Amino acid sequence: MVLFSSGTTGLPKPICHSHGGIILEQLKHVQFNFDVADGDRLFFFTTTGWMMWNFLISSLLSNVVPVLYDGNPAWPTPDVLWKMVDDSGAKLFGTSPTYVAGLEKAGIVPKDLSKLASLESVALAGSPVTPECMEWIYNNVKKDLWVASGSGGTDVCTGFVMGNPTLPVYAGEIQSRALGCAVYAFDERGEKIVNQVGELVVTAPMPSMPVCFWNDVDNKRYLDSYFGDYPGVWRHGDFFKMNDRGGCFVLGRSDATLNRHGVRIGTAAIYRSLATLPEIDDSLIVNLDLPHGKFFMPLFVKLRSGVQLDDAIRDKIRATLRREYSPRHVPDKIYQVEGIPFTLTGKKMEVPVRKILMGVAPEKAANRDAVGNPQALDYFIDYTKTQTDYSLTV
Repeated sequence: MVLFSSGTTGLPKPICHSHGGIILEQLKHVQFNFDVADGDRLFFFTTTGWMMWNFLISSLLSNVVPVLYDGNPAWPTPDVLWKMVDDSGAKLFGTSPTYVAGLEKAGIVPKDLSKLASLESVALAGSPVTPECMEWIYNNVKKDLWVASGSGGTDVCTGFVMGNPTLPVYAGEIQSRALGCAVYAFDERGEKIVNQVGELVVTAPMPSMPVCFWNDVDNKRYLDSYFGDYPGVWRHGDFFKMNDRGGCFVLGRSDATLNRHGVRIGTAAIYRSLATLPEIDDSLIVNLDLPHGKFFMPLFVKLRSGVQLDDAIRDKIRATLRREYSPRHVPDKIYQVEGIPFTLTGKKMEVPVRKILMGVAPEKAANRDAVGNPQALDYFIDYTKTQTDYSLTV
């Protein structure tokens, strides 16, 4: 089975999976980490371009009934998916934090519009989950729920860290490592760390790992992608922290990490703060390494309809980031854009945008066919032709 990665870090990777590994992984994940059984109905809002579609279909292995939806999640009414939960009797509702944020901004309260009697759990995947996102679900969907977030990748077609029905839920925290997954945080020296942010690594084989990349001569791209930093240890490319009780936090792509004066900043922290500002609809931030040890960190914001970026909004953004985090979190420049580029699976394209701003040819930085809103990339392509804020030699 060949799955293509979403393109969050550049051109999608053609990932080849083995039949045995995938089947074993799907059986394990659905029955244990999703806690569904014979006859239960499972729904995950996904398209065929996201690994969660493969996961949804694989529930048939466990005699679980997959609920499929093809269409716009907000048509004919914004609560159409929750009505479908009632109609189908779904026990689990899976979606992304991006979808939840859209409901919140639209003022949709599912519990007021649907009965949701069959619903027992909500699974979140696709991007970092904030405490506010989980709180919104409990307050607006159902109090008596198991809200579980997880993180994995198309690379393994499963999760590295995910929900655990035997453990308590803490706001903004992924409950535990997945069964059979030796996940740790590594520092730059390749040593395990706890209660500190490092690289997400897997130190022992999992049931479902790629056999190879399609047409990858001598496995060069495969080995460079995962084993180039820590020999013999899989580095996934996520900014990761695990606490004393085994709770996990995925803080965004490590190759999109903002490195300011030697301090590593996860982009998820920036986005969480900006999401609290009513003027901002969405945002994207990157840090560009310049010659002679300098850098330039621009912030791009999509504002609510009818709102224009002015000095008052810029000052509000800077003050918020400085107050909630530190002066290092404050961007050098703030720009208004019409849209933030996302992959087809709803992930912000931080790394491709950074590559484009660093002078990499757009067709090498991103595959437009993997972009949900390809026109949003045009701003950044045009920006490199007219920029005067930084000087790069690529």
